[in-house]
Amino acid sequence: MTPAVEFRDVSVHFGRTTALAGLDLAVARGETLALLGPSGSGKSTALKALAGFVRPSSGRVFLAGQDVTDLPPHKRGLGVVVQSYALFPHMRVAANVAFGLNARRAPRAEVASRVAEVLDLVGMGAYARRYPRELSGGQQQRVALARALAIRPDVLLLDEPLSALDAALREDMIAELLRLRAELPDTTLVYVTHDQGEALALADRIAVMRDSRLVETGPCEQLYRRPADGFTASFLGAANLIPVEVIHDGTPSTVRLGGRELTAEPTGALTPGQAVALGVRPHRVGVGAPGADTLPALVRAVQWRGSGYRLDLELEATGGTIRAEVANVDGLAVGAPVGVSIPDGCPLVGVGS
Repeated sequence: MTPAVEFRDVSVHFGRTTALAGLDLAVARGETLALLGPSGSGKSTALKALAGFVRPSSGRVFLAGQDVTDLPPHKRGLGVVVQSYALFPHMRVAANVAFGLNARRAPRAEVASRVAEVLDLVGMGAYARRYPRELSGGQQQRVALARALAIRPDVLLLDEPLSALDAALREDMIAELLRLRAELPDTTLVYVTHDQGEALALADRIAVMRDSRLVETGPCEQLYRRPADGFTASFLGAANLIPVEVIHDGTPSTVRLGGRELTAEPTGALTPGQAVALGVRPHRVGVGAPGADTLPALVRAVQWRGSGYRLDLELEATGGTIRAEVANVDGLAVGAPVGVSIPDGCPLVGVGS
């Protein structure tokens, strides 16, 4: 089936600066793809190349099989919601939402009907006569969504639309976007974010980006549970990357850590003696009294996080620091010796041989 969106070896350069390098990526119709990465990773540049706001230095961009690389933004038929919402301050809500329809010279009766329909869809039907300055941040975000949806786009682009909202409102808007997804099953969403929680909550698939390049892509659960790349493991879920040595290749594999043997899930071909990293999420690190069945460590930092504690622990076996999340610390202080337990079944991430 022809992808709704496709990047073919797309690069973007600004002078000597590479903002996007050789992106090959396809998004299916009705799929929600999250472009996830830190600032400067190239995710927003990819979205702008798709929207037509920047022109690729090389490569091609396709929508539903049509090469749109040379088309201006207004001819691509995309809905776009940017971080600042970009509402027209001198226009009332209804006029903002109608802007794209009026630009397409839609009949007046159709414009009025469609504006009412999409405002109701996002829960803003009672605010049609207000100006943007009379709305909260979350309400402005809903209006921006309504404006993007008014033209019935096959593809909706969202560039960090929740980053300006407070934590509680962000959770409400994630729920709102999930509801919209369910009501618009044929609409393809490309969602740019640096927030892993948003990506995991909203996306069918995540494309992880770093230093202007695509690192890894796959279904959310796969990338979270079995990332193939070390950056994915650490950025998506803040996994500890603990150096281990492969003893036996297989499914599961056996690795050695500080004189102890653990079973682990491989994410690629391994050879005995190979140096790899064991990806262990902080909440899976066990912390207790030192003992024969644990790995010795020292507490280097203790942070109370409200729902529990975050510990930075220096592992004697590696000399490196790992992070643990525990419900209580039972009086543990910085410098205290502890015993660390690492569970079987964590994924392996190759770091060289």
